[in-house]
Amino acid sequence: MHDIRLPLRPSRPLRIAVVTETYPPEINGVARTIKLMVDGLLARGHSIALCRPRQPGDADADTRAAHPRLHVQLTGAIPVPRYANLQLGCAWPGQLASAWRADPPDLVHIVTEGPLGWAALMAARRLGLPISSDFHTNFHSYSRHYGAGLLAGVVAASLRILHNRCDCTMVPTGEMRRDLAALDFERLAIVGRGIDTSLFSPARRSEDLRRSWGCRDGDAVVLSVGRIAAEKNLHLFMQAATAMCAADPRARIVVVGDGPVREELAHFHPRVLFAGLRTGEDLAAHYASADVFLFPSLTETFGNVTVEAMASGLAVLAFDYAAAREYIEDGRNGVLAPFGDAEVFVNKARWMTLSPGCLPAMRRAARETAERISWDRVLDDLDQVFLSVADRVPELPIGTHIAAPR
Repeated sequence: MHDIRLPLRPSRPLRIAVVTETYPPEINGVARTIKLMVDGLLARGHSIALCRPRQPGDADADTRAAHPRLHVQLTGAIPVPRYANLQLGCAWPGQLASAWRADPPDLVHIVTEGPLGWAALMAARRLGLPISSDFHTNFHSYSRHYGAGLLAGVVAASLRILHNRCDCTMVPTGEMRRDLAALDFERLAIVGRGIDTSLFSPARRSEDLRRSWGCRDGDAVVLSVGRIAAEKNLHLFMQAATAMCAADPRARIVVVGDGPVREELAHFHPRVLFAGLRTGEDLAAHYASADVFLFPSLTETFGNVTVEAMASGLAVLAFDYAAAREYIEDGRNGVLAPFGDAEVFVNKARWMTLSPGCLPAMRRAARETAERISWDRVLDDLDQVFLSVADRVPELPIGTHIAAPR
């Protein structure tokens, strides 16, 4: 399969119905990414009809106060088992069809594949509207972490049915495009992810915060940020971070986030500081106040935390796939381990502790790489895909993303 880029199409304002089951103030990578996407599209003159589940604290004013070209349609919500801060949306296709018939969008963009996403698909097809979708989460890979590995094929088939009934599915990397194409997903376009380098920055490093973690001058802090759940492979994080502390007893381990296995990990690792959920500038300060970021997850479609850590000036160790493969050059601006090789991952973490002289240059190079990952370029690609879907162009443009030079 060859990636192509068609000549740029002249942009024009579109009315885009964005359907998502997660959105801020919910805290996860998809919610943050979609908020940045919506804000960027509004800034470029597009109008957004955002359809999402009602969240605690929502008021009727929330549907009209945020931006003159943003309208929010709230639906019912069902809590996700084991995830108190996440929920699924519930709406009848007819409800969505009625709203879109009264004020037709140029296209419908489906972010998540839950009940609300399926309802949006059926409503849009009923009205004959163009449809695009995002592939954000490897649910078929997650299933094996919840005792349902035998269902992985069924989950993948369900995802394929939904996405193949759309006019286009956007994926963040060429690697993910190849993986999904091998599973018979169709009409895949690459639209990368950007990073807010003004928010995630080494300038937010806080000595007060480091002292609250018990750090003295020169102590290394090993960090994890994200959902504390089985699919994030955090037992390997603990193994690698513990090996680093064995090599350097002054090192500290900090975990930012929350999730269903937090209590279990805290019980078995009493010396680890669990900082809980953090957002905005507080989250950015936690990143920047660490030194090394370990990311052992094997189930990412992209891994936003990888580039957030790089932008914050951290030395990142991750498996060689997703965002790490796109942006990390092993030994120059971060460290890569072969995909799934836990022994090498732990050994490379230990090497980072035993070779502290290598880390300052690596951290500077990580920040320099992040500075080239522009949300403006991502929005350029997004504009082109949305225009092509809205105009039902049969050959979709394939976006490009800015990778670290190799």
